[in-house]
Amino acid sequence: MSDVHPSLAQCAVVATAFKLLLFPAYKSTDFEVHRNWLALTHSLPVREWYFEKTSEWTLDYPPFFAYFEWALSQLARHADPLMLQIQNLGYDSWQTVYFQRLTVILSEVVLFYSLHKYVQNSSQKHTAQVAAIAVFLSPGLLIIDHIHFQYNGAMYGLLILSLVYSQKQSTLLLSGLLFAVLLCFKHIYLYLAPAYFVYLLRAYCLRSMFSIRFANCVKLGFGLAVIFGAAFGPFVAWGQMPQLLSRLFPFSRGLCHAYWAPNVWAIYSFADRILIYLAPYLKLPVNQAALNSVTRGLVGDTSFAVLPEISPRLTFVLTILTQLPALIKLFVHPSPSTFISTLTLTAYSSFLFGWHVHEKAILLIILPFTLIALRDRRHLAAFEPVAVAGHVSLFPLLFTAQEWFGKVAYTLLWLLVFGAAFDAVAPPSTHQRRHLFDRFTVMYTAVAGPLVLYCSLVHGLVFRERLEFLPLMFTSAYSALGVVGSWIGLLVVFFED
Repeated sequence: MSDVHPSLAQCAVVATAFKLLLFPAYKSTDFEVHRNWLALTHSLPVREWYFEKTSEWTLDYPPFFAYFEWALSQLARHADPLMLQIQNLGYDSWQTVYFQRLTVILSEVVLFYSLHKYVQNSSQKHTAQVAAIAVFLSPGLLIIDHIHFQYNGAMYGLLILSLVYSQKQSTLLLSGLLFAVLLCFKHIYLYLAPAYFVYLLRAYCLRSMFSIRFANCVKLGFGLAVIFGAAFGPFVAWGQMPQLLSRLFPFSRGLCHAYWAPNVWAIYSFADRILIYLAPYLKLPVNQAALNSVTRGLVGDTSFAVLPEISPRLTFVLTILTQLPALIKLFVHPSPSTFISTLTLTAYSSFLFGWHVHEKAILLIILPFTLIALRDRRHLAAFEPVAVAGHVSLFPLLFTAQEWFGKVAYTLLWLLVFGAAFDAVAPPSTHQRRHLFDRFTVMYTAVAGPLVLYCSLVHGLVFRERLEFLPLMFTSAYSALGVVGSWIGLLVVFFED
């Protein structure tokens, strides 16, 4: 890696130093989730991993991530063996904290390498370098991984590396196999699977629409069988797949996560809340039993007081229907550039219409979109609203006062610096669509400051302990408008080309 661009390397060094300073920062329940996974994978045989439930934070990631936790546990016993005892719920000695935070930083070498390959393989090195640095310094990754606590950097590293390999016919097979590995680490990437399926089918398995590359089909099928067999084969042999799948896909949870992800269901829930107050004037029936659920937003407790209930089947149908136009275009024109645009649109549909979507899944849109935002100014204009909305929607994850200035200042600095950098390097477009998106972005961004100030400070001063879910509701609904607007913008650009 002696040919790594110096700016990317310098960025990595500075970013790592900054992340080391965050070791004492706030940590969420996800920190205990991963500590518990270290303990159970270290202490129990594999066949008991998906049955263990001493902690409420049971193992609910695919087997490759469980194996990753097991590998980390072999090192963790040298840092503090007590963290590996299943009964030590909530254990957070300083050795445990430092070990877990350090492993997140070290795992980001996967992200660094993938971005290095992205720049290396790009024909426009300077533009690619700006996008790569923006991804590596992402406020979303900083908030979720290095303060809140997860391992998304490594996972997105695998995704970006797969996208890099998807750009050449000679490495298409490797791209597909890498994505299969990623699915066996974290199943949320199923959001992107339709785009991969169509692209690999059309560009790798078919010579034309009606001519099959039989040898390629065999190679891809064999590779996928080996990967999924290695991940799930033992659990199939033990007859444990129903238990494993119940952990991976808990459909008993409600439509919305505890804090509404900024999607169409956040807007739907917000509208339902407004209609509660308008119902007497509009003579609308109100489900009295649902009133508490609407405002509490608890997991598995989502129901609507005025609007019709939403079923998992409906969310699935809407997701597929909104993905189909882009997937059809990809099938007809299976180019590398069309693939990444389709993958981004697939992520939008899954996020906007999916069942029980987590707010952290917004990075499934932002990070791939960052790689194509500099194609021209139309793409950049469509990207800007989701960059603002997506990062603002993550602010409630860090709700303690000591992190408030850091999250706001870092995100604002990122938006300003990379907004200017992107605007400087994004090439012009022959289409005249940008001014419409610009007006929306300016008006939308102008609301962000007052909203963050109200939700973080003013609401607490005015209402104190009352209406505690109101700031979350405002943040979700506001962010959802930005995500929907950005999605429409990218759709326009995608079908305009």
